[in-house]
Amino acid sequence: MFDYETLKIIWWLLVGVLLIGFAIMDGHDMGVGSLLPFVGRSDVERRVVINTIAPHWDGNQVWFITGGGAIFAAWPLVYATAFSGFYWAMLAVLWALFFRPVGFDYRSKIQDPRWRQTWDWCLFIGSSVPPLIFGVAFGNLLQGVPFHFDQSMVSYYTGTFWQLLNPFALLCGVVSSTMIVFHGSVFLVLRTEGEIQVRARRVTYGAGALLLLSFSAAGLWLAFGIPGYELVSAVDPNAALNPVAKTVARTAGAWLANYGKEPLTLLVPVLAYAGVLLALLLVRIKRPGVGFIASGLMLAGVISTAAVSMFPFVMPSSSDPNHSLTVWDAVSSRLTLSIMLWVSVIFVPLILFYTSWAYRVMRGKVTVDHIERNEHSVY
Repeated sequence: MFDYETLKIIWWLLVGVLLIGFAIMDGHDMGVGSLLPFVGRSDVERRVVINTIAPHWDGNQVWFITGGGAIFAAWPLVYATAFSGFYWAMLAVLWALFFRPVGFDYRSKIQDPRWRQTWDWCLFIGSSVPPLIFGVAFGNLLQGVPFHFDQSMVSYYTGTFWQLLNPFALLCGVVSSTMIVFHGSVFLVLRTEGEIQVRARRVTYGAGALLLLSFSAAGLWLAFGIPGYELVSAVDPNAALNPVAKTVARTAGAWLANYGKEPLTLLVPVLAYAGVLLALLLVRIKRPGVGFIASGLMLAGVISTAAVSMFPFVMPSSSDPNHSLTVWDAVSSRLTLSIMLWVSVIFVPLILFYTSWAYRVMRGKVTVDHIERNEHSVY
């Protein structure tokens, strides 16, 4: 149906869509969980916060699973190399995520303040650690990851876990964490009322300001302080997998080259800024429903900015730039991409349909009165 080059581009776009879907759907769950110990001052208020996301959080995990599965199937070398280099970071994400299902299920089972406060902080850890680590991972991708391939095409990671925690990567972690907290706070403004809503609105203003500052700082640092990667040899987009058959150079400002070649791509970072400012305005004029959509556009803008800047690179190598993984040479076969495309065409709309249906059925405010009337049937 499609030639190999077109399939490679389609799957670059689809993986991006899945990552954005994960950030929007699972992101507001994690944002709310990160705010749980702070916007809820009493047990019943924290139960209100939990019940804004409790009916949906596990269903939203499908975006995380689907995104990981898509990377595994579409970009097997990226999956293998990333999970080798970022092994301990990925384990930290996994360990943090363990707290979420047990926290939601066990937290309100026992009426002991210490028990419930402990699980509140466990939910905080399970919600705040993954966005931070994902941001740090993206920061390292933009700088280049220390890996190379041997003659048998086995990848070797030559860095350490502590090298991942460099200043620029930590700044990207701040960007990731604040955008998730911002998204979650807008959702809380939409789903709550009274004092909880007031506190969530204050967080929205603070997180929005910090997001604008950190995103701008990361962009300036990337433009003037971190050399990018550039393909300097001819590449056959229809060629089979061979990640070492190219020449790559590291040059200053290379991560901005795509914006010069295709000026319309400048709309992507503009979308990030516009999404934040529009969401702040809509929250202020008490239109949080539309504000949540604007916040989702902000997430799409931030993630797409990284993707557009790096294209066609997916995982650059700082050890040997010529071994960097790109959209053209780190993908599965044409048959695999074709089959997966049909699977995505069938199942992604189904996921969108049942997710939309579930949110529509369970829409509305979660109030203190509702929690008190249904104490034994809500989370």
